[in-house]
Amino acid sequence: MINLFCFGYGYCARHLVAQDQACGHEALFAQVTGTTRNPEKAARLEGEGIVARIFDGDGGDAPIPDDLARSDALLTSIAPDEAGDRVLRHYERAITDSPRLSWIGYLSTIGVYGDTGGEWIDEETAFEAISARAKARRAAEDAWLALGERTGKAVQIFRLGGIYGPGRSAITQLRAGNARRIVKPGQVFNRIHVADIAAVLLASLRKPHPGRIYNLVDDHPAPPQDVIAHAAALIGMEPPPEIPFEEAELSPMARAFYADCKRVRSRRIREELGVTLQYPDYRAGLEALAAIEP
Repeated sequence: MINLFCFGYGYCARHLVAQDQACGHEALFAQVTGTTRNPEKAARLEGEGIVARIFDGDGGDAPIPDDLARSDALLTSIAPDEAGDRVLRHYERAITDSPRLSWIGYLSTIGVYGDTGGEWIDEETAFEAISARAKARRAAEDAWLALGERTGKAVQIFRLGGIYGPGRSAITQLRAGNARRIVKPGQVFNRIHVADIAAVLLASLRKPHPGRIYNLVDDHPAPPQDVIAHAAALIGMEPPPEIPFEEAELSPMARAFYADCKRVRSRRIREELGVTLQYPDYRAGLEALAAIEP
């Protein structure tokens, strides 16, 4: 069994740990340490058996370097800022010097690919990040991969599509009254169920591929308005009216999100890690959620 350290113990890390615990005697994790910005959340994590530390991007709890020295695997989901990767800024030396740390997973985003006009792409597609956010992500990926090359630690990059799952889906939005059907002709997005993220991470921990990049997305990129309509049908609700993209009131971040259109393949997770997605499209994922969410 191994000790796992998570920079940013959030939605994905929580489901990773829960899925591992469900493995029973084949579970991987002996101890899990995770960071949060919030002292109240830290207290809740301690109650769940997680060793909780505070890290806000500008500084962290004093025991973190010692925690890293005792860790076998590191998962980080903390986004970079304009100055670079915040974890490496503070803990690169501790990570480099950790005698046991052999596996590192960096959760990135398919947003690094930018806009391909709806064309299909995979991990081998040549591209150049355009937006400031995509450039920062790409630079953070490169920094982690460079650390792996210098140290021999197995660094892997996971580029995630739109994450959904229990408590975080189109069904959740509809029931909260927050769902909107924004229509931009030709726009499609890839998504990924959090259970499939956990399955891929566990497979990578068991079979590391140093320096590898994986797209972690479903097999059916689809228009966002179709997802909302399908979720509404599953739970017997009337879908919200369609709103033309040009008329939608969106934050700058949301509007930038709609600026990119691409179709992303994820064959590599099947070919190298042996993972078949439990939820290969949004229909399968939403149907499972409709069955378990009140």
